[in-house]
Amino acid sequence: MSAMSDFHHKTSIQAKVFDFALTELVRKHRGSFKPVWTIDSWVKFLIWLALNCGLSGERESLELFADAMGQPLTSRMRRVFFERCLDDSSIKLMADPAESQVLIMPISGRPSIEIDQVKRVLDQVDLTEKIVLDERCWKFLDSAIAIPWQSSEIDTRSS
Repeated sequence: MSAMSDFHHKTSIQAKVFDFALTELVRKHRGSFKPVWTIDSWVKFLIWLALNCGLSGERESLELFADAMGQPLTSRMRRVFFERCLDDSSIKLMADPAESQVLIMPISGRPSIEIDQVKRVLDQVDLTEKIVLDERCWKFLDSAIAIPWQSSEIDTRSS
């Protein structure tokens, strides 16, 4: 292996370890910031992360942290923060309150999802009081289902 190839492999391994560690950190702590499924919980998580990285809670320091994280990394963390893969139900749920709808999809090659199963999953992850439960308002897209947030839950502020 050449020195350049060796360097590339080491850098690739470091990037994968960093991505794994950060993803696990987000998954482990995302439920700690209440109320869940809100922009406020996301902001609290980012502040907690910044404080644990040695920054102060002052606005300037938090802005420096956000700038240093960069848009691609912040977007990836946010997706992980608002996403759940429920392996026991074979469902993936994406519920970012900045989006207009919660998206529910089957995983593991499953062709479709039963409505009763969707309702159980929504209850399991504490989303039933935040979304429109009237199935007539749901959009059935191939194998996915898009469910609107209750209008009071939609928050279009960017973070």
